Amino acid sequence: MAVRLRLQRHGRKGHAFYYIVAADSRSRRDGKFIEKLGTYNPNTDPATVELNFESALRWIQNGAQPTDTVRSILSKEGVLLKNHLLKGVKKGALTEEQAEEKFSKWLEEKAARIQAKKQQLLAKREKAKQARIDAERAYNNQRIERRNAAAAESASENSATEEA
Repeated sequence: MAVRLRLQRHGRKGHAFYYIVAADSRSRRDGKFIEKLGTYNPNTDPATVELNFESALRWIQNGAQPTDTVRSILSKEGVLLKNHLLKGVKKGALTEEQAEEKFSKWLEEKAARIQAKKQQLLAKREKAKQARIDAERAYNNQRIERRNAAAAESASENSATEEA
C-alpha cells in the first residue's frame, strides 16, 4: 500500500479549508484516510497551519510521499529539515545535540520572520487606514469650502437685490 500525505478539501465554495491527511494513494481525494495530521487554512494572511509534528515526521520517515503542496507545508513547518537532520545523525555526520541546536536555531529564525511579516502587514493596514481617513478629511474640507462659497455668493446676491 503506497501512502501519500495530501490535502483533503473542506469548506464552502470559494472558501477552502484543508485537512492534511495520510491516505492510501488509491483512495479518492476527499475519501477514506489513515490518519489526520493537521489542518491548513489558506484564507488567512499568513496562512494558518496546525500540524501534528511527530506524526508527520513519523510518516515521512516510514516512506510516505507528500504531494507538492503538502511538501511545501511540511518544509515550512520544519518537518523535512528535522528528517534531514535525523538522517545525518543516523549516518554519523552530526551528533544529536548538533542536530537539535541547528533545528532550534532554524525555529527561532522562522518565528522572527513570521513576526516581522505580521508587523509589516499591520503597518500596511494602518497606513492604508490613515490614507483613507486623510482622503475623507480632504473631501469634507472641500465640501465645506464649496458650501461656504455658495452661501457667501447667495448672500452677496441677496444684498445686491435688496440694494436695488
